[in-house]
Amino acid sequence: MKLLLTLFFTLLSLVSDATPYTTANLRRHYQLAAADKQAGEKFYQLMAAYTRQEPVVLAYKAAAEAIRARDASMFNKLTYVQNASKQFEQAVKLDADNAEIRFLRLSVESNLPSFLGLSQHVEQDREFLVKTLLAHPGSGMDAESFALVRSFMVERGHVSETEAQQIGRI
Repeated sequence: MKLLLTLFFTLLSLVSDATPYTTANLRRHYQLAAADKQAGEKFYQLMAAYTRQEPVVLAYKAAAEAIRARDASMFNKLTYVQNASKQFEQAVKLDADNAEIRFLRLSVESNLPSFLGLSQHVEQDREFLVKTLLAHPGSGMDAESFALVRSFMVERGHVSETEAQQIGRI
């Protein structure tokens, strides 16, 4: 049994490494990177190698830039944040109705100091995500994404008490 489990997790790891830009894999990397500097660097390196134009993957690339800013020297922080902002703009331009892209942008912009002037989409993305969450399961979000976004919105205070109750019933 132990050998079977080891084989399973080895195969899972190989599949994950062979297709590193799947949404499920990117979500996992993002959550780890948000909590750990070493995971943040690994996530940044993974995303820096991405050269295609898939909107959701571009949004994760932007998030990796923002996480890199968190861990960078004071001299480099602004450069990474500006790169993240440009990449988020590109991702939204390619797919403005994608909740995952809007969630990633909100999660970054809502944590930026206001004096940078790079948080102009917070309210717009917040409203979009509340509307999308309330439309679930007809929202187009998969269950994992819905749970992640709902948790973030409620725990970080991006919803009113009434909205939190409505979303909680879904």
